[in-house]
Amino acid sequence: MSSSVATRRAASQGRIADFNQTVILNAIRRSPDGVSRVELAAATGLSAQAVTNIVRQLLASGLIAEGRRAPIARGKPRTMLNLNPDGQYAIGVHLDPAVITYVILNLVGETLAHASRPTPADPDPELTTREIVAQIEELITETGVSRGKIVGVGMAAPGPIDVDRGVLVDPPNLSGWQSVPLRDAVRDAVDLPVLLDKDVTAAASAEKWQGGGGNFLFFYLGTGVGAGLVLNDEVFRGKTHNSGQIGNMIVSNDGLPCSCGYTGCLGEGSHPRRLVQHGLAVGALDDDVDLDDRLQVEAALVQLADNALTGRAEAIGVMDEMVRGILKGCEDITLLLDLDRIVFGGPHWRTLSPFFTEERFSELYRRHALQSIQPITVSGTRIGEDVGAVGAASLVLDHTFSTNPAVLLAG
Repeated sequence: MSSSVATRRAASQGRIADFNQTVILNAIRRSPDGVSRVELAAATGLSAQAVTNIVRQLLASGLIAEGRRAPIARGKPRTMLNLNPDGQYAIGVHLDPAVITYVILNLVGETLAHASRPTPADPDPELTTREIVAQIEELITETGVSRGKIVGVGMAAPGPIDVDRGVLVDPPNLSGWQSVPLRDAVRDAVDLPVLLDKDVTAAASAEKWQGGGGNFLFFYLGTGVGAGLVLNDEVFRGKTHNSGQIGNMIVSNDGLPCSCGYTGCLGEGSHPRRLVQHGLAVGALDDDVDLDDRLQVEAALVQLADNALTGRAEAIGVMDEMVRGILKGCEDITLLLDLDRIVFGGPHWRTLSPFFTEERFSELYRRHALQSIQPITVSGTRIGEDVGAVGAASLVLDHTFSTNPAVLLAG
Protein backbone atom coordinates (compact mmCIF):
# COMPACT_ATOMS: atom_id res chain seq x y z
CA MET A 1 0.00 0.00 0.00
CA SER A 2 1.40 3.43 -0.94
CA SER A 3 1.92 6.00 1.79
CA SER A 4 -0.59 8.38 0.17
CA VAL A 5 -3.31 5.72 0.13
CA ALA A 6 -2.57 4.84 3.75
CA THR A 7 -2.73 8.51 4.72
CA ARG A 8 -6.08 8.99 2.99
CA ARG A 9 -7.48 5.86 4.62
CA ALA A 10 -6.28 6.98 8.05
CA ALA A 11 -7.83 10.42 7.50
CA SER A 12 -11.10 8.82 6.39
CA GLN A 13 -11.14 6.57 9.44
CA GLY A 14 -10.45 9.58 11.63
CA ARG A 15 -13.40 11.46 10.14
CA ILE A 16 -15.64 8.43 10.64
CA ALA A 17 -14.55 8.22 14.28
CA ASP A 18 -15.26 11.93 14.77
CA PHE A 19 -18.63 11.54 13.07
CA ASN A 20 -19.60 8.59 15.28
CA GLN A 21 -18.57 10.52 18.38
CA THR A 22 -20.74 13.42 17.28
CA VAL A 23 -23.67 11.05 16.65
CA ILE A 24 -23.38 9.74 20.20
CA LEU A 25 -22.99 13.21 21.70
CA ASN A 26 -26.03 14.49 19.81
CA ALA A 27 -28.11 11.51 20.93
CA ILE A 28 -27.21 12.27 24.54
CA ARG A 29 -28.11 15.94 24.05
CA ARG A 30 -31.54 14.96 22.77
CA SER A 31 -32.18 12.89 25.91
CA PRO A 32 -32.43 15.43 28.74
CA ASP A 33 -33.51 12.72 31.20
CA GLY A 34 -30.45 10.65 30.38
CA VAL A 35 -29.78 7.69 28.12
CA SER A 36 -27.98 4.40 28.70
CA ARG A 37 -25.23 2.83 26.62
CA VAL A 38 -27.62 0.10 25.50
CA GLU A 39 -30.15 2.69 24.37
CA LEU A 40 -27.43 4.61 22.52
CA ALA A 41 -26.46 1.51 20.57
CA ALA A 42 -30.08 0.88 19.62
CA ALA A 43 -30.71 4.51 18.66
CA THR A 44 -27.55 5.03 16.59
CA GLY A 45 -26.98 1.60 15.04
CA LEU A 46 -23.42 1.52 16.35
CA SER A 47 -22.07 -1.63 17.97
CA ALA A 48 -22.05 -1.96 21.74
CA GLN A 49 -18.24 -1.96 21.70
CA ALA A 50 -18.12 1.21 19.59
CA VAL A 51 -20.55 2.94 21.95
CA THR A 52 -18.51 1.85 24.97
CA ASN A 53 -15.29 3.22 23.46
CA ILE A 54 -16.85 6.52 22.41
CA VAL A 55 -18.55 7.02 25.79
CA ARG A 56 -15.22 6.39 27.52
CA GLN A 57 -13.62 9.13 25.39
CA LEU A 58 -16.46 11.57 26.04
CA LEU A 59 -16.30 10.94 29.79
CA ALA A 60 -12.56 11.52 29.76
CA SER A 61 -13.02 14.80 27.86
CA GLY A 62 -15.57 16.03 30.38
CA LEU A 63 -18.33 16.54 27.80
CA ILE A 64 -20.65 13.99 29.43
CA ALA A 65 -21.16 12.58 32.91
CA GLU A 66 -22.67 9.48 34.42
CA GLY A 67 -25.88 10.10 36.31
CA ARG A 68 -28.62 8.11 37.97
CA ARG A 69 -28.97 4.34 37.69
CA ALA A 70 -32.23 3.24 36.05
CA PRO A 71 -33.67 -0.14 37.08
CA ILE A 72 -34.73 -2.60 34.39
CA ALA A 73 -36.91 -5.73 34.49
CA ARG A 74 -33.93 -8.09 34.49
CA GLY A 75 -30.29 -7.54 35.18
CA LYS A 76 -28.27 -4.71 36.68
CA PRO A 77 -29.62 -1.16 36.60
CA ARG A 78 -28.33 0.88 33.69
CA THR A 79 -26.19 3.95 34.24
CA MET A 80 -27.68 6.95 32.50
CA LEU A 81 -25.51 9.41 30.60
CA ASN A 82 -26.07 13.18 30.42
CA LEU A 83 -24.28 16.16 29.00
CA ASN A 84 -21.97 17.85 31.47
CA PRO A 85 -23.23 21.45 31.53
CA ASP A 86 -19.74 22.69 32.37
CA GLY A 87 -18.06 20.64 29.67
CA GLN A 88 -17.99 23.53 27.21
CA TYR A 89 -19.15 27.12 26.91
CA ALA A 90 -20.02 29.42 24.03
CA ILE A 91 -20.33 33.19 23.82
CA GLY A 92 -22.99 34.90 21.71
CA VAL A 93 -23.07 38.51 20.53
CA HIS A 94 -25.97 40.09 18.66
CA LEU A 95 -25.25 43.37 16.90
CA ASP A 96 -28.52 45.15 16.16
CA PRO A 97 -28.60 48.80 15.07
CA ALA A 98 -30.53 49.55 18.28
CA VAL A 99 -28.86 47.32 20.89
CA ILE A 100 -25.88 44.98 21.29
CA THR A 101 -26.62 41.88 23.37
CA TYR A 102 -24.19 39.38 24.90
CA VAL A 103 -24.61 35.94 26.52
CA ILE A 104 -22.52 33.02 27.72
CA LEU A 105 -24.15 29.59 27.40
CA ASN A 106 -23.07 26.29 28.90
CA LEU A 107 -23.14 23.01 26.99
CA VAL A 108 -26.86 22.40 27.61
CA GLY A 109 -27.79 25.87 26.39
CA GLU A 110 -28.39 27.53 29.74
CA THR A 111 -27.56 31.23 29.96
CA LEU A 112 -24.91 31.85 32.61
CA ALA A 113 -24.62 35.60 32.08
CA HIS A 114 -25.95 38.26 29.77
CA ALA A 115 -25.54 41.96 29.12
CA SER A 116 -26.93 44.53 26.72
CA ARG A 117 -25.80 47.98 25.69
CA PRO A 118 -27.49 50.52 23.39
CA THR A 119 -25.79 50.68 20.03
CA PRO A 120 -24.19 54.14 19.64
CA ALA A 121 -26.20 56.53 17.48
CA ASP A 122 -23.48 56.60 14.81
CA PRO A 123 -21.49 53.46 15.58
CA ASP A 124 -17.93 53.59 14.30
CA PRO A 125 -16.95 50.03 13.28
CA GLU A 126 -13.50 50.10 14.88
CA LEU A 127 -14.65 51.69 18.12
CA THR A 128 -17.73 49.47 18.38
CA THR A 129 -15.62 46.36 17.78
CA ARG A 130 -13.32 47.36 20.65
CA GLU A 131 -16.36 47.82 22.89
CA ILE A 132 -17.67 44.38 21.89
CA VAL A 133 -14.33 42.79 22.72
CA ALA A 134 -14.20 44.56 26.09
CA GLN A 135 -17.70 43.34 26.98
CA ILE A 136 -16.81 39.77 25.99
CA GLU A 137 -13.80 39.87 28.30
CA GLU A 138 -15.95 41.33 31.08
CA LEU A 139 -18.47 38.49 30.78
CA ILE A 140 -15.72 35.87 30.89
CA THR A 141 -14.33 37.46 34.05
CA GLU A 142 -17.80 37.82 35.60
CA THR A 143 -18.70 34.15 35.14
CA GLY A 144 -15.26 32.80 35.98
CA VAL A 145 -15.52 30.12 33.29
CA SER A 146 -12.31 28.49 32.14
CA ARG A 147 -11.14 30.14 28.93
CA GLY A 148 -9.91 26.76 27.74
CA LYS A 149 -13.49 25.45 27.78
CA ILE A 150 -14.88 28.28 25.64
CA VAL A 151 -15.27 26.76 22.18
CA GLY A 152 -15.87 30.05 20.43
CA VAL A 153 -17.79 33.27 19.93
CA GLY A 154 -20.85 33.51 17.70
CA MET A 155 -21.61 36.88 16.12
CA ALA A 156 -25.11 37.64 14.80
CA ALA A 157 -25.53 40.75 12.67
CA PRO A 158 -27.89 42.21 10.06
CA GLY A 159 -27.29 41.15 6.48
CA PRO A 160 -26.21 41.00 3.89
CA ILE A 161 -23.07 39.27 5.12
CA ASP A 162 -20.26 37.29 3.51
CA VAL A 163 -20.14 34.23 5.75
CA ASP A 164 -17.03 32.72 4.17
CA ARG A 165 -14.97 35.87 4.75
CA GLY A 166 -16.74 36.93 7.95
CA VAL A 167 -17.60 40.34 6.55
CA LEU A 168 -20.61 42.64 7.00
CA VAL A 169 -21.27 43.65 3.41
CA ASP A 170 -23.66 46.60 3.56
CA PRO A 171 -26.24 46.48 6.39
CA PRO A 172 -28.92 49.06 5.50
CA ASN A 173 -29.41 50.33 9.05
CA LEU A 174 -25.73 50.55 10.02
CA SER A 175 -24.28 53.49 8.15
CA GLY A 176 -20.54 53.22 7.56
CA TRP A 177 -20.39 49.45 8.06
CA GLN A 178 -19.72 48.52 4.45
CA SER A 179 -17.23 45.64 4.02
CA VAL A 180 -16.36 45.44 7.74
CA PRO A 181 -14.31 42.28 8.58
CA LEU A 182 -16.05 41.85 11.93
CA ARG A 183 -15.32 38.15 12.44
CA ASP A 184 -11.56 38.42 12.06
CA ALA A 185 -11.34 41.65 14.07
CA VAL A 186 -13.06 40.02 17.06
CA ARG A 187 -11.16 36.74 16.63
CA ASP A 188 -7.78 38.45 16.64
CA ALA A 189 -8.68 40.47 19.74
CA VAL A 190 -10.14 37.70 21.94
CA ASP A 191 -7.97 34.86 20.61
CA LEU A 192 -10.94 32.51 20.29
CA PRO A 193 -12.63 30.96 17.25
CA VAL A 194 -15.36 33.29 15.93
CA LEU A 195 -18.18 32.72 13.46
CA LEU A 196 -20.48 35.30 11.89
CA ASP A 197 -24.03 34.64 10.72
CA LYS A 198 -27.21 36.58 10.02
CA ASP A 199 -29.30 37.73 12.95
CA VAL A 200 -32.48 36.03 11.73
CA THR A 201 -30.60 32.77 11.14
CA ALA A 202 -29.22 32.92 14.66
CA ALA A 203 -32.67 33.61 16.12
CA ALA A 204 -34.16 30.61 14.30
CA SER A 205 -31.25 28.49 15.52
CA ALA A 206 -31.95 29.54 19.10
CA GLU A 207 -35.57 28.41 18.87
CA LYS A 208 -34.50 25.12 17.29
CA TRP A 209 -31.83 24.59 19.96
CA GLN A 210 -34.43 25.06 22.69
CA GLY A 211 -36.46 22.17 21.30
CA GLY A 212 -38.50 23.93 18.65
CA GLY A 213 -37.73 21.96 15.51
CA GLY A 214 -40.05 21.05 12.66
CA ASN A 215 -41.00 23.62 10.03
CA PHE A 216 -41.44 27.17 11.23
CA LEU A 217 -40.94 30.84 10.50
CA PHE A 218 -39.12 33.04 12.99
CA PHE A 219 -40.31 36.57 12.29
CA TYR A 220 -37.65 38.97 13.49
CA LEU A 221 -38.69 42.44 14.67
CA GLY A 222 -35.72 44.73 15.17
CA THR A 223 -34.57 47.89 13.48
CA GLY A 224 -35.37 45.89 10.35
CA VAL A 225 -37.53 42.82 9.79
CA GLY A 226 -36.38 39.40 8.66
CA ALA A 227 -37.45 35.78 8.31
CA GLY A 228 -35.52 32.97 9.96
CA LEU A 229 -36.54 29.59 8.57
CA VAL A 230 -36.36 26.07 9.96
CA LEU A 231 -37.30 23.43 7.39
CA ASN A 232 -37.42 19.74 8.31
CA ASP A 233 -35.58 20.45 11.58
CA GLU A 234 -32.72 22.26 9.82
CA VAL A 235 -32.00 25.99 9.74
CA PHE A 236 -32.29 27.17 6.13
CA ARG A 237 -29.62 29.63 5.02
CA GLY A 238 -29.74 29.78 1.24
CA LYS A 239 -26.84 29.71 -1.20
CA THR A 240 -25.07 32.77 0.23
CA HIS A 241 -26.34 32.36 3.83
CA ASN A 242 -28.49 35.46 3.37
CA SER A 243 -31.99 34.00 3.24
CA GLY A 244 -34.73 35.90 5.03
CA GLN A 245 -34.43 39.30 3.32
CA ILE A 246 -38.16 40.07 3.32
CA GLY A 247 -38.18 43.84 3.74
CA ASN A 248 -39.26 44.44 0.15
CA MET A 249 -42.22 42.06 0.20
CA ILE A 250 -45.27 44.08 -0.85
CA VAL A 251 -48.05 43.60 1.70
CA SER A 252 -50.22 46.67 1.09
CA ASN A 253 -51.58 48.52 -1.92
CA ASP A 254 -51.70 51.85 -0.11
CA GLY A 255 -48.77 51.68 2.29
CA LEU A 256 -45.78 53.94 2.66
CA PRO A 257 -43.50 54.61 -0.32
CA CYS A 258 -40.23 52.67 -0.09
CA SER A 259 -36.73 53.60 -1.23
CA CYS A 260 -36.83 50.56 -3.53
CA GLY A 261 -39.34 52.40 -5.71
CA TYR A 262 -42.45 50.45 -4.72
CA THR A 263 -45.20 51.18 -2.21
CA GLY A 264 -46.42 49.06 0.68
CA CYS A 265 -43.21 47.13 1.43
CA LEU A 266 -43.19 45.06 4.62
CA GLY A 267 -39.94 46.50 5.95
CA GLU A 268 -40.97 50.10 5.40
CA GLY A 269 -44.32 49.62 7.12
CA SER A 270 -42.72 48.15 10.25
CA HIS A 271 -39.50 50.17 10.50
CA PRO A 272 -39.36 52.10 13.81
CA ARG A 273 -38.44 55.34 12.06
CA ARG A 274 -41.37 55.11 9.65
CA LEU A 275 -43.79 54.09 12.40
CA VAL A 276 -42.78 57.15 14.41
CA GLN A 277 -42.94 59.34 11.30
CA HIS A 278 -46.44 58.01 10.59
CA GLY A 279 -47.42 58.61 14.21
CA LEU A 280 -46.25 62.23 14.03
CA ALA A 281 -48.13 62.78 10.77
CA VAL A 282 -51.48 61.60 12.14
CA GLY A 283 -51.16 63.22 15.57
CA ALA A 284 -50.46 60.04 17.54
CA LEU A 285 -47.44 61.65 19.23
CA ASP A 286 -47.33 65.01 21.01
CA ASP A 287 -43.62 65.83 21.07
CA ASP A 288 -41.37 66.50 18.11
CA VAL A 289 -38.86 63.76 17.28
CA ASP A 290 -35.58 64.03 15.40
CA LEU A 291 -36.06 61.15 12.99
CA ASP A 292 -32.32 61.01 12.35
CA ASP A 293 -31.62 60.39 16.04
CA ARG A 294 -32.00 56.66 16.63
CA LEU A 295 -32.30 56.97 20.41
CA GLN A 296 -35.11 59.52 20.07
CA VAL A 297 -36.86 57.24 17.57
CA GLU A 298 -36.58 54.28 19.95
CA ALA A 299 -38.08 56.31 22.80
CA ALA A 300 -40.84 57.64 20.54
CA LEU A 301 -41.73 54.10 19.41
CA VAL A 302 -42.27 53.09 23.03
CA GLN A 303 -44.40 56.21 23.57
CA LEU A 304 -46.41 55.45 20.42
CA ALA A 305 -47.11 51.95 21.72
CA ASP A 306 -48.11 53.31 25.14
CA ASN A 307 -50.48 55.80 23.51
CA ALA A 308 -52.12 52.99 21.56
CA LEU A 309 -52.49 50.84 24.66
CA THR A 310 -54.19 53.69 26.51
CA GLY A 311 -56.76 54.03 23.74
CA ARG A 312 -55.49 56.89 21.61
CA ALA A 313 -57.23 56.30 18.29
CA GLU A 314 -54.51 57.74 16.05
CA ALA A 315 -51.84 55.53 17.66
CA ILE A 316 -54.11 52.49 17.46
CA GLY A 317 -54.48 53.10 13.73
CA VAL A 318 -50.69 53.19 13.21
CA MET A 319 -50.20 49.94 15.10
CA ASP A 320 -53.14 48.27 13.42
CA GLU A 321 -51.72 48.99 9.98
CA MET A 322 -48.33 47.62 11.03
CA VAL A 323 -49.80 44.38 12.39
CA ARG A 324 -51.93 43.88 9.29
CA GLY A 325 -48.89 44.16 7.02
CA ILE A 326 -46.74 41.83 9.12
CA LEU A 327 -49.42 39.14 9.33
CA LYS A 328 -49.96 39.36 5.56
CA GLY A 329 -46.25 38.75 5.08
CA CYS A 330 -46.36 35.82 7.51
CA GLU A 331 -49.33 34.35 5.67
CA ASP A 332 -47.55 34.50 2.32
CA ILE A 333 -44.32 32.96 3.65
CA THR A 334 -46.05 30.12 5.50
CA LEU A 335 -48.17 29.25 2.47
CA LEU A 336 -45.20 29.37 0.10
CA LEU A 337 -43.13 26.99 2.26
CA ASP A 338 -45.95 24.96 3.87
CA LEU A 339 -44.97 25.88 7.44
CA ASP A 340 -47.09 25.13 10.49
CA ARG A 341 -45.70 27.55 13.05
CA ILE A 342 -44.79 31.22 13.38
CA VAL A 343 -42.56 32.50 16.18
CA PHE A 344 -42.16 36.24 16.78
CA GLY A 345 -39.13 37.78 18.45
CA GLY A 346 -36.33 40.30 18.25
CA PRO A 347 -35.36 43.52 20.05
CA HIS A 348 -38.71 45.24 19.40
CA TRP A 349 -40.99 42.29 20.09
CA ARG A 350 -41.59 43.24 23.73
CA THR A 351 -42.75 46.73 22.70
CA LEU A 352 -44.94 45.56 19.82
CA SER A 353 -46.23 42.21 21.11
CA PRO A 354 -49.38 43.62 22.83
CA PHE A 355 -50.78 44.46 19.39
CA PHE A 356 -50.45 40.90 18.09
CA THR A 357 -53.58 39.75 19.84
CA GLU A 358 -55.42 36.46 19.59
CA GLU A 359 -58.13 38.34 17.69
CA ARG A 360 -55.59 39.34 15.03
CA PHE A 361 -54.22 35.81 14.90
CA SER A 362 -57.76 34.52 14.42
CA GLU A 363 -57.97 36.62 11.25
CA LEU A 364 -54.78 34.94 10.04
CA TYR A 365 -56.20 31.50 10.82
CA ARG A 366 -59.40 32.24 8.90
CA ARG A 367 -57.49 33.40 5.82
CA HIS A 368 -54.86 30.67 5.87
CA ALA A 369 -55.64 28.30 2.99
CA LEU A 370 -54.06 25.24 4.67
CA GLN A 371 -55.57 25.75 8.12
CA SER A 372 -58.05 22.90 7.65
CA ILE A 373 -55.24 20.49 6.73
CA GLN A 374 -52.58 21.53 9.24
CA PRO A 375 -53.51 24.19 11.81
CA ILE A 376 -50.90 26.90 12.08
CA THR A 377 -49.78 28.03 15.53
CA VAL A 378 -48.39 31.43 16.50
CA SER A 379 -46.37 32.39 19.56
CA GLY A 380 -43.71 34.73 20.87
CA THR A 381 -40.20 33.46 21.39
CA ARG A 382 -39.66 31.50 24.57
CA ILE A 383 -36.15 32.97 24.88
CA GLY A 384 -36.90 36.67 25.16
CA GLU A 385 -34.88 39.65 24.01
CA ASP A 386 -31.61 37.72 24.11
CA VAL A 387 -32.77 35.44 21.28
CA GLY A 388 -30.25 36.78 18.74
CA ALA A 389 -27.28 36.41 21.10
CA VAL A 390 -28.47 33.02 22.36
CA GLY A 391 -28.79 31.95 18.74
CA ALA A 392 -25.28 33.11 17.93
CA ALA A 393 -23.90 31.05 20.83
CA SER A 394 -26.09 28.11 19.78
CA LEU A 395 -24.49 28.20 16.34
CA VAL A 396 -21.11 27.74 18.03
CA LEU A 397 -22.40 24.80 20.09
CA ASP A 398 -23.95 23.33 16.94
CA HIS A 399 -20.42 22.68 15.69
CA THR A 400 -19.94 20.34 18.65
CA PHE A 401 -23.11 18.42 17.83
CA SER A 402 -23.18 18.67 14.03
CA THR A 403 -23.69 15.40 12.14
CA ASN A 404 -23.76 17.01 8.72
CA PRO A 405 -22.60 14.30 6.26
CA ALA A 406 -20.92 16.98 4.15
CA VAL A 407 -18.35 17.33 6.92
CA LEU A 408 -17.68 13.60 6.83
CA LEU A 409 -17.17 13.56 3.05
CA ALA A 410 -15.05 16.70 2.79
CA GLY A 411 -11.49 16.30 1.55
